[in-house]
Amino acid sequence: MKQTEKPDKKSCVSDDKEMILIETALLIIIGILIFELIIFLHEFGHFITAKKCGVKVNEFALGMGPKIIKFQKGETLYSLRLFPIGGFCAMEGEDEDSSDQRAFSNKPVWQRMIIVVAGAVMNIILGFVLMMITLIPNQYFASTTVSVFSENAPSSQSLKVGDEIKKVNGYGILTSTDLSFALATAQSNEMTMTVLRNGKLKDIDVQFGTVEKDGKEIIQLDFKVDPIENNFGTLISQTFKSTVSMVKMVWASLFGLITGQFGFNEVAGPIGMTSAISQAAASGLAVSFWDGLSNLIYVMTIITVNLGVVNLLPLPALDGGRFVFLIIEAIRRKRIKPEIEAYIHAAGMALLLIFMVIVSVNDVIRLVA
Repeated sequence: MKQTEKPDKKSCVSDDKEMILIETALLIIIGILIFELIIFLHEFGHFITAKKCGVKVNEFALGMGPKIIKFQKGETLYSLRLFPIGGFCAMEGEDEDSSDQRAFSNKPVWQRMIIVVAGAVMNIILGFVLMMITLIPNQYFASTTVSVFSENAPSSQSLKVGDEIKKVNGYGILTSTDLSFALATAQSNEMTMTVLRNGKLKDIDVQFGTVEKDGKEIIQLDFKVDPIENNFGTLISQTFKSTVSMVKMVWASLFGLITGQFGFNEVAGPIGMTSAISQAAASGLAVSFWDGLSNLIYVMTIITVNLGVVNLLPLPALDGGRFVFLIIEAIRRKRIKPEIEAYIHAAGMALLLIFMVIVSVNDVIRLVA
């Protein structure tokens, strides 16, 4: 009688490792492409609004450093550069005076305002699209309405089933993510909540239990929330709310950093973001390729929304800083001398680069520690 050959275990393990390597490589490629898409759409926002306003664009570049591909179309040089870490839309008269009537500096201030903020707006729109992609597979969404309490839940002394949470310590709650963020950043396990109860807003004091994790006291959420069925209407609504929530969290995090609520060690630069992307993709990949892809897209959603919000900060060298100069010009009805503005932006860029170097060094220290 012929014996059935047993599968070679070593061969199976080898095949699994090869598949994991292939899937990881594919996720890395997808991540790079999405990152390039984030940069491209930011610069494209400046580019398309400049063109629509009749501004001459000298060069539209994706990437930095030496050109590897370039071609001229009309008045604009299009280039792909070696290092995939940025890009630019070089407009005539952007940083200096120009006699060209189509120069950026010669356009009405309201048109220049639109051009300056368009990049950040495109990033936030991309965040909306990516957020929707991550939400589509969900059968249900988490609401902010209390459904059931855990056994002996401290919060049940104040909250009631059916309460819709609207604020936590003054922080507006749109989504369950807002609720998690508000609890995670609370200074105490005793907090004030605003809830919608029986159609009326009510302020209540709520206490939660805590658990110790890595030497820190972490607030423990002791109730579950009602599910929201995924359909076209709720998908659009949850995508919009989740994108708004993410923008709010970026602003709240920046405010917390300035006020000292969050430490400098909690700031991540390019290296830290790369590590976070890798960890998110790897944890998802441990379940399935699609979970890894979903985690990757979600992290990229955070990055593009962060880029959009941070670029609108009123700091020199950022789009928000340029917007401030345009507001001053609109009020004075006279442009600040281009050379003065250029010096201020150059100084801002130098400080920004120094800050990025410090953050990157901090990222490396955290990785090797």
